[in-house]
Amino acid sequence: MIEDKEVWACAHQLMRQYGDAASFHAAQRADELLADNDLEGVKTWVRIANRIEQLEKLGPDGRIH
Repeated sequence: MIEDKEVWACAHQLMRQYGDAASFHAAQRADELLADNDLEGVKTWVRIANRIEQLEKLGPDGRIH
């Protein structure tokens, strides 16, 4: 399992790369891994998707809005 700081970094990178579609991309990747029966990969991508949702809630001042 990857460390939490790496999950945050992945979430941030996906948001930079995919913008508003980052959550969709993470969910899609988790679905692909589920189809391949890669449960550890699914857990990781669900963690990344959760961090993306948290980052999307942050305002410009870094506080949750």
